Amino acid sequence: MENQPSTPPDNNLVWAILCTVLCCLPLGIVAIIKSSNVNTYWAQGNYEAAQKAADDAKKYSIWGAAIALIGIVLYVLFVIILGVGGAFAEF
Repeated sequence: MENQPSTPPDNNLVWAILCTVLCCLPLGIVAIIKSSNVNTYWAQGNYEAAQKAADDAKKYSIWGAAIALIGIVLYVLFVIILGVGGAFAEF
């Protein structure tokens, strides 16, 4: 008999939804799709694919959050630079 793990891997659905709503819509959608496949693969007995889908969902959620954070930092820097440039502009 095959050595079956007892519980499915964490599908990271919460992180995928948070990424979609708060951070990066395209990567969040991919993360939701990957996380929804985890339990399907697990039920089919494809444990390696279930673990890969869980890992991918986590990866895309982290990428989406990182892209959003970088975007926010760049936006703040842009606003600060415009503010400083506008303060010293000649009329």
